[in-house]
Amino acid sequence: MGGVRTAGDLVLRMQLSHKMKINEAKKYVAEKLNVTLEELCDVVTMSEVREELGLGLGHVEPCAEANIGMEAKFRIAELLGIKINSVERFKERAGMK
Repeated sequence: MGGVRTAGDLVLRMQLSHKMKINEAKKYVAEKLNVTLEELCDVVTMSEVREELGLGLGHVEPCAEANIGMEAKFRIAELLGIKINSVERFKERAGMK
């Protein structure tokens, strides 16, 4: 699927966290991102969607306010409604829980 270049990382997270089959995970992620299944696999469309939603990018844009690292993970966890271990640990250690 392309990892962070498209939505492969998001689909994989759903497969692992909710034990979804790949087609079910793709459909779930597409619905959450408000895109079609075809757009989910399109690099250009997903770059725009990821940038709009702050989900991190697979490439660095000069002078862009790209959300990277933990900020992107926080947004992914919130958007998909899943728990990401590093996010949960960060919240604990930062006293956000």
